[in-house]
Amino acid sequence: MNKLQNAREQIDSIDAEMSKLFCRRMKAAREAAEYKQENGLPVFDSSREAEVILRNASLIADDELKPYYISFLKYNMTLSKSYQHRLLEGMKIAYSGVPGAFGYIAAKSVFPDGIPVSYGSFGEAYRAVEEGKCDCAVLPIENSFAGDVAQVFDLMFFGSLFVTGIYDLEIVQNLLGNQGATTNTVKEVISHPQALDQCASYIEKHGYIPVEASNTAVAAKQAAQSGRTDIAAIASVETAVIYGLNVIDTNINQSNANTTRFAVFSRAQNRAADTDNHFIMFFTVKNEAGSLGRAVSVIGENGFNMKALKSRPTKELIWDYYFLVESLGNINGEKGRKMISELSEVCSSLKIVGSFEKEIMLKN
Repeated sequence: MNKLQNAREQIDSIDAEMSKLFCRRMKAAREAAEYKQENGLPVFDSSREAEVILRNASLIADDELKPYYISFLKYNMTLSKSYQHRLLEGMKIAYSGVPGAFGYIAAKSVFPDGIPVSYGSFGEAYRAVEEGKCDCAVLPIENSFAGDVAQVFDLMFFGSLFVTGIYDLEIVQNLLGNQGATTNTVKEVISHPQALDQCASYIEKHGYIPVEASNTAVAAKQAAQSGRTDIAAIASVETAVIYGLNVIDTNINQSNANTTRFAVFSRAQNRAADTDNHFIMFFTVKNEAGSLGRAVSVIGENGFNMKALKSRPTKELIWDYYFLVESLGNINGEKGRKMISELSEVCSSLKIVGSFEKEIMLKN
């Protein structure tokens, strides 16, 4: 046997072993996809991929081969993602609004392979996941300009779903109109009350009459159906495409730092104990002097850094409130378990809504 034949036999043997490893790897990818579907997680995780490439590349001692191995890893990851995308194509994502609304844009950004399912309210979208009609819901919890979305906070407190991630979507408002409409022909603008508020200076400057709609996409639909050049909508560029409107003016927000935080809700709780560094929990305290202070102290004394502490009426007793805490730290670890145990002694109720690795900025 000459050198070439020997090399070919080795390659054939290695390829046979690699085929078995490939099947094992894709089986693991399927299991990962199933977990992601159950827990409302997206396929792509850039930090996880970078970590795997860095760790595995260090196993290659030959510097000449290392870049080829990195390319090999990336190709394998691309195949795995492609396989997972196909497995998750039927995943149903509930959102509140109609196609083109910012909830729709967020749902499509987090789950590009999922099927967005429109609901008329936050509560309907939330309950669709509770009842198993959808796999997860993408709902807003806070806007940097307009503040908290109280309805969703109440759903989080009283409902049964878990938060598996928070995603930030930059909100860019635009003036949309029918063919022939300009800033001079427009007299009336339709949009969601928050969008009208966000663009109040622009509306006042042009002397437009503001008209409220249930959401920005509905406003665009109404403007399109009118066929008039004196009526415009304030909404996203994506909405203009969907309803055949022209973009008359762009980025008309009063604030250039207008961002909405969207939470993903799932029936299953994500328990990635080693990597989670954010958590959300709710608690109520006994109606006793200092009880809230003691609860807050327990959180700090266990080394957790609160990002936010907010209150809402429970609606069960007059002047009775629940508290929402967003905090940095791994609640699944030893310190987290200790904190929960200590909080249980000073709180009348305690609910961990979810934990996740990091908050992610979506590309709009």
